[in-house]
Order: sequence, then C-alpha cells, then structure tokens
Amino acid sequence: MNKTTPIVRLQGITKKFAGTMAVRSADLDLYPGSVHGLVGENGAGKTTLMRILAGLLPDYEGKILINGKLEHMTSPKVAINLGIALVHQELNLVPELSVAENIFLGREFPSGIPGFINIKTAEDQARQILSEVEVKISPKARIRDLSIAKQQLVEIAKGISMNSNILILDEPTSSLTAPEIKDLFKIIRKLRDRGTAVVYISHKLAEVFEIADQITVLRDGVKLETRPTMEWDESSLVKAMVGRELSSFFTNDHPYNPKEVALEIKHLTNKPYFDDISFKVYKGEVLGIYGLIGAGRTELAETIVGLRNKDSGEVRINDLTVNVHSPHDAITHDMALVPEDRRTLGLLANMDVKSNLSLTILNRLSRLGFVNHKKEMEVVEHSIRSIEINVPSYKSLITTLSGGNQQKIVLGKWLNNDPKVLILDDPTRGIDVGAKAEIRKIIDHLASEGRGIILISSELPEILGMSDRILVMRMGRIAGEFYPEHCCDEDLGASAAGVTLANSIRVSSAEQIIH
Repeated sequence: MNKTTPIVRLQGITKKFAGTMAVRSADLDLYPGSVHGLVGENGAGKTTLMRILAGLLPDYEGKILINGKLEHMTSPKVAINLGIALVHQELNLVPELSVAENIFLGREFPSGIPGFINIKTAEDQARQILSEVEVKISPKARIRDLSIAKQQLVEIAKGISMNSNILILDEPTSSLTAPEIKDLFKIIRKLRDRGTAVVYISHKLAEVFEIADQITVLRDGVKLETRPTMEWDESSLVKAMVGRELSSFFTNDHPYNPKEVALEIKHLTNKPYFDDISFKVYKGEVLGIYGLIGAGRTELAETIVGLRNKDSGEVRINDLTVNVHSPHDAITHDMALVPEDRRTLGLLANMDVKSNLSLTILNRLSRLGFVNHKKEMEVVEHSIRSIEINVPSYKSLITTLSGGNQQKIVLGKWLNNDPKVLILDDPTRGIDVGAKAEIRKIIDHLASEGRGIILISSELPEILGMSDRILVMRMGRIAGEFYPEHCCDEDLGASAAGVTLANSIRVSSAEQIIH
C-alpha cells in the first residue's frame, strides 16, 4: 500500500441543480490509511461532492480516478463495486425491516432454496459487525423500534460491513453522545490502520480536529484549501468556512433569576424508559438535560407533551396539575416540543415553507373551514423576518433548504403558537457552525422573554455553554444536578456513566432537585 499515491482523485468536479451551482471545479485527493476531514457550512457542497463519488449523482462534470484509472460513477452499485461506501447524513434505512436485513439490503445471502435468502447468516454477520463497533443492538430488532441514535449506529455498521477501501461518513455522530463517539473513533482508527481512506464530514469541529489527518474546506461549492490538521486551528478553520470571524459560538446573555415556576414534573414514570422523574423549570431559565443513549431523555420529552402515555406522575403548570394525553393538550397548555428528528417528526417535507410555518395555527387563521391567506402570509413573513430564516421564497419546498433553515422553520412553527414552555431535543443536530450559533442566539432570546426552556443535547459544550442549570439522566433516572460555572464536561460525562468525581457539585436525589 502506497500512502503517498491517492486512491481517489477528483478533478474539476462540477454539479448544478436547476441552474444553481452546487459544486464548482472541485479537486480532492484521498489517500489510503488516512482520515480526511471535509468541512464547510450547509450548502458548501460537501455532501454533493461525496454523493457524486458514491454514484448517486451521475450527471456531473469532471474526472474521477480510482487507483489511477478513470471511472464514471453512474450508480451506487458501480461505486460499491469499486470499494466506495457512503454512510448518509439522513438515515437511509427501511423501518419495517430488521437491523440485519438493513445492513445487508441489496447484498442478501442466498439460501439453499431458490428465491429465498438466508436470514440466519445475515443475523450472524450483523451480530459480528455490531460487536466490532461495540453496539449493543439485536440484529433481529426492527429499525422502527430503535431510537434515532441507534439507527445512526446501524447506518454506520452498514457502511463498515461493505469492507470498502473508501468509507465516507457524513455527519456520523449527529445523534451520538461522547462515549459512543469515542467508540466510533476507535473503529475509524482501526480502518485507517488497515489502509482504508476515510472521509469524515462533520459540523462538530472538535471531532474533526481529533480524528482527521488533513482537512479540506469547501465554501459555496468551491474548494478553498487543504492542509494537514496540525496547520489549522479553530479560529482559522471557522473563518475559512464562513468567511468571517465568529466571536462566540454560544450566546448566554439572558438574565437568570429563578423565581416563578414555568413547569413542574412530579414523579413522572413511563417504564421501561424512565422512572420517578421530578424537576422544575423556571420562567426565563434554560434547563439543560444531558445523558447517554438510552438514558430516556427523548422519551421524557415526548411523555411531557403527550406523544407517549405516562404510567404515573404529574405535569404541573401555574401550580396546577394538567392532563396532557396528546400534543393537542400540550398546545392548549402552552407547551411545545421541537423534536430530535426534524425531517420525520418536525416537518412536512413535501410541502412548502408557508404551509409548514402556519401548520400549528391553522385554526386561528381559518373561518368556516377556509384559511385567510392574508393573515397566513402576515404570520409567515413575521416568522421569516423575526428568526432570520434564509429562504428564496415562502413557496420553496422544505427539501430544498439547508438543515439550519429547516430547523428554524420547525422552531418558528411552534413559536407562532407562543408557547410558555419550549422543549428542544438536540436542536442543533446536523447543522453547520454558523447555523448552530444562530439557533443558540434564538434560544437565548426566548429565555430572555421569560419562557421556560428545556434544552436536551448530546453536545457537552452546548449544554455547558447554553444552560443555566443541568440535569444528567442515567438509565431512566436523574443522576445529578449541576451548575455550569461549577462543573466541566468530565463531571457531566462521569455522572452520565455512573461515576462520581470529587470536584463535581451534584444533587443525586430527585426530591432534592425539586426543592
């Protein structure tokens, strides 16, 4: 294996979508036994460039050489046969099939009977791959029954199962927490040491610095430059990506004066996800909730707003117990949830910006079953202006927008309902560094208006940088309470893993947290 000769060489790659230049004359060399970080804002062309390499966009201009031989990527099958595997940013799994069936979809093992497949072999092979990546998921489990984070791990296992020479990971950790990311990096380093060329696309710059051997920046479809990782620092990389200095990644300027309770949860239980959860959220407070995969964070949020049925416990607003059996009940009581999976649960992907932004208040905009379009446009224009949604037109389809603008639309949709309690489940998942800063600024502003904010996040810097107070969940229970000024990421990670550190300020009892 010659590590000085590119295994992949992209030359002058250009791709247009309906007249819009997505990638312009991009060159990129990938070397065996090397991890190549690919960064840039949403719309910079990272994913488009890699989808071309993976055979998903055959109508490109330019040349692709694999091991020095000119190839044309006419389909994913051609790319796979050439040793190229892409782990998609947006999950590409079939919900009704099992984990094993998804991992080997299109590459099934034949049985001794014509027309039938050997599912046992698939399950055995899947079990081995999942063990290699240290993922505790049954090969027989249905994808529809898994959390987004576990689905993402299955997607990664699927890519690794192809034994590819070139592995493209597009935002592979967007739903993973620190220990899962650490385990994934072990696998990436193993693959690198075996001679695999790995492309690592991520908006999480700390991860890119940790895992990449070299980093390429794309901006507006153009490759700016490639340098060894050691020649970049965070400041220079961000400036190259966005074309400007970012003075702050986290905005936390709202006053914190916890007096009036916005929401109180008392002994809420929904087994097997969580048990006996109690806490308060104050008006004007950002309450962070952190935990590992399976800790019960998302299930807790969904139970509070009535997406899941509780076993027992109380939800209290304005010192009164309220019955929340459905999202409609939550809306009635001025609560809203921005879900973890914006694409599936937060948006109508086949509809336009206007329809999504007005969706939650159609009853207020309608009379005798007809929508007042003038009022609707006033609401839509206000949303676009107030939270700075960057869209060509209110008629633009959701699928044409960047991840950051999609997330702003999910947020704007619920803000049109003027919720007093807003639960945000990983609100900056899978969006670029500039969009993250904008979303965080909005969260800070909402807290300054006196809303009670619950911020669930898998990113420790975000939890520490945005929260006034932090609860850590572990195995369906509250493991501790922290204040950002008195703790660090090691304290939160240790609490989430069940380890006590001497310097952490921790409240271990749910009853103590209430009072």
